[in-house]
Amino acid sequence: MKKYFILIKLLVVAFSLTVKGQYNIDTALTNIAKNNKIIFANTQFKETQKLQYKTGLAPYNPTVNYDYMIGSPNTAGNQNDFTVTQSFDFPTAYIKKKQLSEQQIVQTEFQLIVTRQDILLEAKKVCIEIVYRNKLQSQLTQRKQNAEKLFKGFQTKLENGEGNIVDANKANLQLIEIKKYFQENLSFINQLNQKLTELNGGNIILFADTIYPLLPSIPVFEQLEKDYEENDPLRKYLEQEKLIVQKQVEVSKAMSLPKMEAGYHYQGILGQTFRGLHAGITIPLWENKNMVKLQKAKYLYTDLELQSHINEHFFEIKKLYEKYTNLKIILEQYQAVFSTLNNTALLNKSLLLGQISSIEYFIELSYYHNSYDNYLETEKEYYEVIAGLYKYEL
Repeated sequence: MKKYFILIKLLVVAFSLTVKGQYNIDTALTNIAKNNKIIFANTQFKETQKLQYKTGLAPYNPTVNYDYMIGSPNTAGNQNDFTVTQSFDFPTAYIKKKQLSEQQIVQTEFQLIVTRQDILLEAKKVCIEIVYRNKLQSQLTQRKQNAEKLFKGFQTKLENGEGNIVDANKANLQLIEIKKYFQENLSFINQLNQKLTELNGGNIILFADTIYPLLPSIPVFEQLEKDYEENDPLRKYLEQEKLIVQKQVEVSKAMSLPKMEAGYHYQGILGQTFRGLHAGITIPLWENKNMVKLQKAKYLYTDLELQSHINEHFFEIKKLYEKYTNLKIILEQYQAVFSTLNNTALLNKSLLLGQISSIEYFIELSYYHNSYDNYLETEKEYYEVIAGLYKYEL
């Protein structure tokens, strides 16, 4: 009795571990968002960039000078000079630099979102591929069982002198082909799960789902394109880049204004001391020449880059939307047919009753299998396209 309870306990623990290790698409993406090494590295890089953009906003370091000069002849006496100075940019430069820094920090967030969405879309497509492969594996399991049963039946007839070797060989070849397809698909599933584990930062993900994610309500193209553009982080990144360059133009103009210098000056000679204020100004003649023109040229480039992205992105979304529309029509047609059709059972019955020959059986069965495989592949592509259309929500 004690051994019985121990066995039950072990089975319960094993079951709980198995359930814990399984994921659906949402939980898989949540884990990958937390564990992905690239996302983590980019998060750390974002913090580094923030510190970088906050650097250089303060005034320059103060300068301390001391001169001790021995006079000649001796009657000339020795001279001591001590100066403390502080240099400043023109006051508006500090305001413009701070504004530039704030805009650069905002841009780092968009940069991280772009990277995150790219990785999560890749992960979601891997999950969709696994769902497709798992559904296909279920079909292949049934086909293998049917082929094994069929081959065994032909062998039995052959042994009883009722069949022929040709039919048995055909059944055997079909079984071999199905087993090959079965093993290849199983290998694909393992590779895709390994890819998910890689995207999850090396933490193992066991994804055995056969259900696609719930579909959102797909609006008309104009509304979907508007929603996408309003939330597109790459567009926001480029818009921010344009704003940053505009601020850099303002900083360049401010840096072209005179720099100032103020401080304290002490001088001692022949027992006499002199103390007073030190003031200076830098005349901006050559140092920042053409800097404003350079930033204006960059501004024009970023504006053209933004317009290019908007144009390219519009047609990219349009292409995906048209593909979605076509796949939806085809998928609905497939679903209408296969919801009421089970050709394998009908063909098996027809072959058993002698209504069709073995050649007709294998041709029709192959056609049915190819059609069903195309249906599953169409369904996968349909969900992949929708994932692309809603990438901005990841």
